[in-house]
Amino acid sequence: MKFNGLKNKIVILLGFLFVAFMQAPSVFGASEYFIFNVEKSFDAAARNQVTATLVKTSPHIYFYVEKPWWDSQLQAKKNEILAYLNVLSNEFDGNIYPTLTSVFGNESKPGVDGDERITVLFHAMNSAEGGYFREADEYIKLQSPDSNEKEMVYLSLDRIDDLRLKVLLAHEFMHLITFNQKNKIFNAEESTWLNEARADYSSTILGYDNSYDGSNLQQRSKDFAEDPSNSLTEWTGNRYDYSSVSMFNHYLMDHYGVGILIDSLKSKYVGIESINYALQKNGVEERFSDIFTDWTIASLVNDCSMGQKYCYLNKNLKNFRIVPALNFLPVTGNVSLSVTNVTKGWTGNWLKFIGGNGNLALDFSSLKGLSFSIPYIKQNSAGAYSIGDLVLDSEVKGKLSIANFGTDYKSLVIIPSLQPNIYRSDDLEPTYPFSYTVAISSPSSADNQDLISQLLEKIESLKRQIAEILALNGGSNQNNQCVFDSNISFGSSGEQVSCLQDFLKNQGQDIYPEGLVTGYFGSLTRQAVIRFQEKYASEILVPVDLANGTGYVGQMTRNKINSLLGR
Repeated sequence: MKFNGLKNKIVILLGFLFVAFMQAPSVFGASEYFIFNVEKSFDAAARNQVTATLVKTSPHIYFYVEKPWWDSQLQAKKNEILAYLNVLSNEFDGNIYPTLTSVFGNESKPGVDGDERITVLFHAMNSAEGGYFREADEYIKLQSPDSNEKEMVYLSLDRIDDLRLKVLLAHEFMHLITFNQKNKIFNAEESTWLNEARADYSSTILGYDNSYDGSNLQQRSKDFAEDPSNSLTEWTGNRYDYSSVSMFNHYLMDHYGVGILIDSLKSKYVGIESINYALQKNGVEERFSDIFTDWTIASLVNDCSMGQKYCYLNKNLKNFRIVPALNFLPVTGNVSLSVTNVTKGWTGNWLKFIGGNGNLALDFSSLKGLSFSIPYIKQNSAGAYSIGDLVLDSEVKGKLSIANFGTDYKSLVIIPSLQPNIYRSDDLEPTYPFSYTVAISSPSSADNQDLISQLLEKIESLKRQIAEILALNGGSNQNNQCVFDSNISFGSSGEQVSCLQDFLKNQGQDIYPEGLVTGYFGSLTRQAVIRFQEKYASEILVPVDLANGTGYVGQMTRNKINSLLGR
């Protein structure tokens, strides 16, 4: 079709200008008020939009706060918040921004809005959320209709006056950097687990984890100890996902250097493939699977004397060790234990065997075609450890034999982990079964009699020790003197733990059948807490979207205990 005359030329020119205007990013500075699109799933009131007011500008940031909330605050409170934001902006301008960009590269700059500052929006979020980043904001509205057309991150309004807010801001800013360095430059979508691992490690790079007490690293290590068997690569966004990637990443960085994170980011590869690319580029012989296996061993023994790869090098993690799942073998007779379990890709499973007396035979099997790594750790009667690998055949079956188990060797731990040959980038891991059978061939009956006598003596000795411990703790604690005003976790000790144990004991045999009041929070106490939490699941677990007890005595559990005590 042809157009003739000046009028048609003007129409064509206006059409081109209109298209160009519609496709160009909005170039504007910050306005006093702005209506932002937000994530409904994160917002406390499930809103899609919030109206916010600009409360502060720094060399690198515009700070916006929900307008109705801000307007309702007294001037004294506003001044206090502005003082916090001043500290936060100084930290960002002087440390977070220059440090992270020098290590990993810049965010999109000047970006979709043509402004070199980033936008930080504080809005009310669900209690479990600290902040988030939306890729949608990095595009113009023609490409992403709910885009805010800004380089921006979102932080929880509840934490606006928290001095630890710098950790959250650094984490979310790292996502902005990743989007530019990976998505824009290489047109690749980073695997969520690795994206979060980089962002979480920013607190260590910035020195925020140097002081361990109250640090992000301390919280991650506690969560990992609570539930270590969580897939590294599958991402659902819960705290155990964060703890797994954080602990693995600290091990990886301490042993192989931050260059692995940098080079994996600045590549066209994502997830595990990007780590393998970076390892090869840095001249490292080990592959991701080798390092994952070494990490599972280090998380159990954490002993550099057994080899540098079997420990965490971070000084704040030198005492960290997970507690394996315990399997007790009867100490007399020929016994056999058979278990079928399930696992997902890149999940550590720590299984410990004690008891028994004789020759131990372990048989492992899974589905043909699966790839398992199964290191094992034996502990002899002197307490020394030795490490080996259970070799599997083409049918994914393997055998391990240990003579004189229960005398020469007092424990065995196997750590089976499924390590898929196909690296998934969709962050979902299917579930597969594996089975193991442990059999003990007993020695002669005469030896059995000697062993029984020895065990009876040990039992009597343990009874005396328990009685002494109870005496030192003044016997059973009186619940009417106990107030539970702080969280209690596995490994804790002291009067609060004694109070907890006494309370659990009074809940009956179905909660705490052992009824020991020792002042130490061990595995029996943890199981009792789990039973208590699941008994009152509607009040303790359901409000925080948990299906099973955790064994961690947090706010909801303490509230229920105190209410039963009439506090």
